[in-house]
Amino acid sequence: MNYLIVVAHPDDEILGAGATIHKLISEGNKVAVAIMVSQAAARKDLSSTLSDDEKEALSIVGVEKTYHASFPNIKMNTVSHLELVQFVESCIEDWSADAIITHHPSDTNNDHVQTSYSVQAACRLFQRRENLPALEELLYMEVPSSTEWSFDTSANRFAPNYYVEIGKEGVELKIKALSAYKGVMRPYPHPRSNEAMTGLAAYRGSQAGCNYAEAFECAFRRG
Repeated sequence: MNYLIVVAHPDDEILGAGATIHKLISEGNKVAVAIMVSQAAARKDLSSTLSDDEKEALSIVGVEKTYHASFPNIKMNTVSHLELVQFVESCIEDWSADAIITHHPSDTNNDHVQTSYSVQAACRLFQRRENLPALEELLYMEVPSSTEWSFDTSANRFAPNYYVEIGKEGVELKIKALSAYKGVMRPYPHPRSNEAMTGLAAYRGSQAGCNYAEAFECAFRRG
């Protein structure tokens, strides 16, 4: 399977699915990452080596193919929805994607929300392109310190129904990859601390009957 991980910012891919990405690749799948806001210019304590940080983090989990867009940070809502969708569509076509993992649509970060909406629209690309098969799967991921801060009670919040067992080694690899991004990790009890990331993986694992897991919400799965 060809998996496409579509995220708003560098580090979202590791925060939401780092261990799963590594597991997918180790099982023989191909994984590419598409980043909508490559510069993350509005980020506090923005790393001066963000591009290098990203390459190192993705190398740790095994990703070799990355797509980059330069949409404005925390301003994706000012960009034409069509432009966002067309970028995702171009990645789907070029990668021959079979499945997509992206942000949950009720995330508190607006860039995450716009990314999710653009992916949802791009999932219908097969209806507009001849000889392009429909996607097999769409999964929403959780990004700690963002997805759980969903204040909109009118929206359906992240409700995991799909778990990937990652083991302690998967948690450790994820934390190692996150540490490659300078300024991302924080001291406990921040959600992006080593302790909280390990605790979340343990909690999600307990929900699935294993020691450690990453959780997703499956929007659809064919077959």
